Amino acid sequence: MSTTSIDVFDESSHWELSPQVSLRDEAFGALAYHHGNRRLVFLKSRDLVELVRRLGDFDNVSAALDELVSSEQRARYVAALASLHRSGLLSA
Repeated sequence: MSTTSIDVFDESSHWELSPQVSLRDEAFGALAYHHGNRRLVFLKSRDLVELVRRLGDFDNVSAALDELVSSEQRARYVAALASLHRSGLLSA
């Protein structure tokens, strides 16, 4: 089985919210809508929403996590970002 680029999420790479994605703030976090694939994703944490919005401000995901996420929560946020990447919400 071959691996495509969308299957690989690398923390050392620069990722940002795809320009095809709109975020709508909600009490629980945000709704993310991808206008290309019409996928709707629930971001269930305001901290995750802030991280996703600010990813593009950093050289790579690791730098963003170092700045915005506690070390205890890092694995959880990496898993969330990898899932968002697989959904097409993040772009290089």
